[in-house]
Amino acid sequence: MYDPKSMHADDFIDDNEVRETLLYAEENKNNLELINSILEKARPQKTSDGWHCSGLTHREASILLACDDPEITEKLYKVAEEIKLAFYGNRIVIFAPLYLSNYCINGCLYCPYHAENKHIARKKLTQEEIKAEVIALQDMGHKRLAIEAGEDPDNNPIEYILDSIKTIYGVHHKNGDIRRVNVNIAATTVENYKKLADAGIGTYILFQETYNKKGYEELHPYGPKHDYAYHTEAMDRAMEGGIDDVGLGVLFGLEGYKYEFAALLMHAEHLEAVHGVGPHTISVPRVKHADDIDPDVFDNSISDETFTKIAACIRIAVPYTGMIISTRENEQVRARMLQVGISQISGASRTSVGGYTTEERLHETEQFDVSDQRTLDEVVRWLMESGHIPSFCTACYRAGRTGDRFMELCKAGQIQNCCHPNALLTLKEYLTDYASEETKKAGEAMIEKELMNIPKENVREACKKYLDRIIDGERDFRF
Repeated sequence: MYDPKSMHADDFIDDNEVRETLLYAEENKNNLELINSILEKARPQKTSDGWHCSGLTHREASILLACDDPEITEKLYKVAEEIKLAFYGNRIVIFAPLYLSNYCINGCLYCPYHAENKHIARKKLTQEEIKAEVIALQDMGHKRLAIEAGEDPDNNPIEYILDSIKTIYGVHHKNGDIRRVNVNIAATTVENYKKLADAGIGTYILFQETYNKKGYEELHPYGPKHDYAYHTEAMDRAMEGGIDDVGLGVLFGLEGYKYEFAALLMHAEHLEAVHGVGPHTISVPRVKHADDIDPDVFDNSISDETFTKIAACIRIAVPYTGMIISTRENEQVRARMLQVGISQISGASRTSVGGYTTEERLHETEQFDVSDQRTLDEVVRWLMESGHIPSFCTACYRAGRTGDRFMELCKAGQIQNCCHPNALLTLKEYLTDYASEETKKAGEAMIEKELMNIPKENVREACKKYLDRIIDGERDFRF
């Protein structure tokens, strides 16, 4: 029986409830009166203090996803865009993944790092190599990283991850600093999550891959990741260990997308019910080609249009969450997704171990093909040309606005009072230190325009002063 407050995976991701939800959605997918009432419920409401948005239950959102009426779909996209602008404005946060090691003892059928893949090159970065990778990322202009590593207790123990985080935070190169390290590593113990929290990580990210328990066990035939419950309950252990920002996601294409969608929202409801804090981020990756992996083997692939609709429905259902799309997707798909709720993207990503410093043999350790091959400067300029503010901001994390403190501000529609000026300050840093002349020209025009959209005069004036001091060589001002 579905119980979002239960700490057992089979209760808060109850298979019967998922299937009943899909049946309910199918029965009501043409109930336009109900669907319009759901969309109206989801629409952001302006209040004296900011914005309010109620979000949706997994059943309500599943009805929207099931409805194939073109007019309803367009309304859905419009509401998703309204919600994104109300809560996050026109800012898009930029980050990059950093692969530390591809040693892995799991048997995941969709990942080239699986233990039986004998022809992929295995590599683990030394701390000196990590430092070189970080310098290369800093020279691009990155401030926020997501570190990745395969699951291997011998090659990638928690001590290695902790040493790597310390190295990353310790690299100060010219005007470059990595100010936030998010961590995407295998499910682990409460004790290890405490160690990660003490190391000062940002968000702990763990993709469920699939919530279908039977499918999950078949896709993970051996290794620690085979344990469905241990993996699914990892976020509870992370929060128990003091990590209050966690990131969810499934790998769309492994199982039926409607099942995954409903279960993903049930997981978000569970975190809210038990911890009072839902997912800080939700990622939407799709199965992509990689060494030893053919995505056509999986018979649940989804079209670009369905993919876009999934993202819009997540934005509507979980309005407060940050939504992430990576360079797995090409420029055209990413552009469309930005219109329906995405608030974070990766830029100039390499999914190989040592990929930022080694052009030779680049693809030999790659986890998946990168579809968007543009430089960071090109991505920054593209965002601005599309009306988005590229943001390298990490202020909330370093000012202690995480977990319930962040959510309180975000759900009240007040986080923009901090994020908007911080986005402009970090954009100014990027323009001053790293941008091409063309990008710098576009960025200066954007900053001048967006300064006027800061509603509080005292904040606007303070932001202007900080912008001038950045020109004079100072860095890291934040609200």
